[in-house]
Amino acid sequence: MVKIGNTSLGKFPLLLAPMEDVSDPPFRALCKEFGADMMYTEFISTDGLIRNAEKSVKKLDIYEDERPIGIQIFGSDFDAMRASAEIVERANPNLLDINYGCPVKKVVCKEAGAGILRNIPKMIALTKAIIDNTNLPVTVKTRLGWDQETINIVEVAERLQDIGVQALSIHARTRVQLYKGHSDWSWINKVKENPRLTIPVFGNGDIDSPEKAFEYKNKYNVDGIMIGRGAIGNPWVFREIKHYFEHQTILPPPDVHERLYAVKKHLKRAIEWKGNNLGLLETRMHYASYFKGLRDIKEFRSRLVNTLEYQEVLDILDEMEVRYTSLEYA
Repeated sequence: MVKIGNTSLGKFPLLLAPMEDVSDPPFRALCKEFGADMMYTEFISTDGLIRNAEKSVKKLDIYEDERPIGIQIFGSDFDAMRASAEIVERANPNLLDINYGCPVKKVVCKEAGAGILRNIPKMIALTKAIIDNTNLPVTVKTRLGWDQETINIVEVAERLQDIGVQALSIHARTRVQLYKGHSDWSWINKVKENPRLTIPVFGNGDIDSPEKAFEYKNKYNVDGIMIGRGAIGNPWVFREIKHYFEHQTILPPPDVHERLYAVKKHLKRAIEWKGNNLGLLETRMHYASYFKGLRDIKEFRSRLVNTLEYQEVLDILDEMEVRYTSLEYA
């Protein structure tokens, strides 16, 4: 049984990765419904939190039906990180996660995210400062190292455990790779083979099918799998992976009815969370992913992204259901 603090995640948890502009409450609700065992918020700037910036504070919103959930923060300033830990604790998540893996230039140039991989002593000191300033379990998400020549994840994992980190998620790429090339999970296996390491270790990177999840689970000795890009427009991936783990058979893909159900639920939650206009605008980016592979979808997608009327969107979705159901039985 995998546990972080007092939170039990089951025998082999599937985690939704923290993804900017994706892992918000509307999307998390769907992932939870379809089998995610643990979820994380979008990463939140500690500079934004201490300035009470509306965008950063809004990302602290969590709901009871999402639990267990972790709030993820990023930054590089000691005082801002300590103060943010206190703010996060008041939001009452199940854990606080620190992002040491984001490879985006505007984050890295401030020695935040994966930028701190070039300064491991600061990473350790910064993490310890946060652990000392919160009662929440603290976890870390990071990468293998800065580049291929400086992969140091085995040592880093041990040092993080020694100061009190309670779980580690590893994206099996270096910062220099960004999201290109192949992830190398053999390094995660090396972390797990360290006899001194006892905390849960979750693998992340390139999980895009139930078969691959099953293979990596058995091959690399991880305690769970974190899924990021493979879940975008595809919250069913958690259900499909769990089914494959149990039966070694592939579930049929979601039909048009289930896709439309997901879009409607996503949109409804988005509007409840951020209001009509912003909810509609922010859901637009997901339509292409939800409807990927549907025949002649371009016309419908164009209509969907050119209206800010909730009822009109629902009418278009209902029209799609009639159209694609008729095609299915034609």
